[in-house]
Amino acid sequence: MKLKRTTLTAGLLATVFFGAVAGAQQVRLMTGPQGGSWYPLGGAIANIAGKAGVKVQVLPGAGIANVKAVQMGKADFGFGNSISTVDGVAGRAPFDTKADNVCNVATLYPQYFQIVANADAGIDSLADSKGKSIAVQPRGNTAEFITAQMLEVYGMTYKDMNRVSYVSYTDAVSLLKDNNAQLFTLGTTVPSSSIMDLASARAIKLIEVPDDKFQAMRKLNPGYTKLVIPANSYPGQDKDVQAVGYATHVIARCDLEQDTVYKILQGIVADKADLEAIAKAMAPTTIKMMAEDIGVPLHKGAERFYKEKGVI
Repeated sequence: MKLKRTTLTAGLLATVFFGAVAGAQQVRLMTGPQGGSWYPLGGAIANIAGKAGVKVQVLPGAGIANVKAVQMGKADFGFGNSISTVDGVAGRAPFDTKADNVCNVATLYPQYFQIVANADAGIDSLADSKGKSIAVQPRGNTAEFITAQMLEVYGMTYKDMNRVSYVSYTDAVSLLKDNNAQLFTLGTTVPSSSIMDLASARAIKLIEVPDDKFQAMRKLNPGYTKLVIPANSYPGQDKDVQAVGYATHVIARCDLEQDTVYKILQGIVADKADLEAIAKAMAPTTIKMMAEDIGVPLHKGAERFYKEKGVI
């Protein structure tokens, strides 16, 4: 394993491999790709859990893949996107079967599906992407699935593109910087560090999702919400941009011990500032918001915690 000399990696290694006391319980947490907010959030939760005597192994992942991993017992916890987790629980595409062992632990913050193009690409609407080269995340990532659905409501598929690159955020930015792709889709917080990186090298344009297309997306999945990317979130963005949204939440195996879920959730609430330092979008999140029904069964350990706090 090649070590990067960063505080984050050092913290992860300390927590994962030798930070817990002997005999401490060990669990696996699936996060997201490097370059997004989930991976460092996983590191912060691992440190929080370590204080409660729970050793957490942090693993990379993606929204859809994490739901499948928790369902199959390959992970104990994971980050999920509300829309794809609801699809998993219901057994809808892209899931083959119902995810009946996936429970909700806490809703953390809203996620923005963002569509960004090189300003000189001639793309003012997603409809203009036909015949262009686009960069999306690897399959198994929620934002990749949303991209396919977004193209669908515009009457297109990936086959209408000149080229589709299934890559990480970092590689997608490199493709757009070199003009080997003209459009990039991703699901994360605002502002996105990846988009800021792209904007440092090229003029960019955020692509809006108009009301009619948003309503068409809601017909595909009623869990979509309407969000607005505020003006001046990115260089050269002088007006608000309407976007499709959903929520990031923590999931766990429904059959995972209640005490384990309770302890980790208790730590997340107590040390919420540590998570806010990584994802500023968590700042407005209250315990009541964490406990909101998003269409995924609540884990018994989380239910116990929220009842004690009087929010359910």
